[in-house]
Amino acid sequence: MTPSQLLKFYIALVCLSLTVATGFLLAGVKIILIFTAIELTAVTVGFLIYCRHALDYEEIEISGTRLLVRKFIAYKESVTEFNTRWVRLSHPEEHQKVFFVEQTGQRVEVGQFLRREQFKNLIAELKPYLG
Repeated sequence: MTPSQLLKFYIALVCLSLTVATGFLLAGVKIILIFTAIELTAVTVGFLIYCRHALDYEEIEISGTRLLVRKFIAYKESVTEFNTRWVRLSHPEEHQKVFFVEQTGQRVEVGQFLRREQFKNLIAELKPYLG
């Protein structure tokens, strides 16, 4: 879901919840306000946690002898530069969800957004560019 789609869904959910609460309130059930407040607080917290990571990505860029690994996770961007002649790729173990791009003194975890079957394709795609 994109952030705008999520916002529309959230607004619809809040309106529905408030409509139901208003119906019960008009029927004389005043305690519904407490439960509605708890429900909307929980939903809001859940959506805020989701939104924090909705735009996360990893990007690998190769230009000549330069390999850039750019990661944007939880509104924090990190860019690590490697030399393609000296960089190594570590193959993921069976239990690992990521693999590493390594060079002397530098190591970056890559692949947290890939499925297991996509690791081999990405590594095979990168190998020809690495020395």
